[in-house]
Amino acid sequence: MLKTQTPATSRVLAPVGVFLAVAFVASGLLGAAQAFTPIPAEVIQLTQFGPALAVGAVALWWPSLTRRALSGAVSQEAGGVGRHGLLLLATAPVIVALCVGGYGLLTGDAGFTGPGTLGSPFALIVVAQLVGACGEEIGWRCLLQPLLRRRFGPLTASIAVGVLWGVWHVPVFGRPPAHAAAFLLATVSMSVVMGLALERVRSHRLLLTGGFHTLINLGLLLFMDEESGAVVPMVMFGTSCALAALLWVWNAPVRIHDR
Repeated sequence: MLKTQTPATSRVLAPVGVFLAVAFVASGLLGAAQAFTPIPAEVIQLTQFGPALAVGAVALWWPSLTRRALSGAVSQEAGGVGRHGLLLLATAPVIVALCVGGYGLLTGDAGFTGPGTLGSPFALIVVAQLVGACGEEIGWRCLLQPLLRRRFGPLTASIAVGVLWGVWHVPVFGRPPAHAAAFLLATVSMSVVMGLALERVRSHRLLLTGGFHTLINLGLLLFMDEESGAVVPMVMFGTSCALAALLWVWNAPVRIHDR
């Protein structure tokens, strides 16, 4: 016998479906539009604003639900950032260090791209990367994560968001299968790290997740060439993210496995 959907599940599925549809379509259109602009991809990628537009679409249909989901995204709530917010930011350079160190040991060639050698001023890149990361995270972690959290436990919700976030990076699946698999491992693992951190963070959630995302992007920009399509750098990145996620799961309360 087929099980009918519960009202709680139905209330989650509709906004989640709208969010995903708009995020994918809007990001695709923005990515195509970037080719007609002078904006370098190393500064910012317009596709990053697809999830933010999707938040707007969900807000048009479900304003009260959106307000509840975004609670604490930018405002000060009881409990504050706390040590888990700071630990989240600290995890980003740890991931980069593990990735760079492992790659250096494996290949004997841990490179470094000096900020002054980039095609744009590094200060501009830092600010633009933070803006772009927040454009993503207001959708993935500040809206979709809380929506799925209404139906699933924090670990399950984080894994689901990580899979969807990874699949949203459509072009990566045109790369070798090992590269795409390692990238998906990285997005799921980073989503777990952010999702578990947000369980105990009540303020400035957007800035914290956007900051984590930005630190990862900047670290990879300066030290790795994983976006070239090379398999080894991406495998090292995915493995480093997975190790960080395992540490967060290991240190999380038992209740993260509960609904």
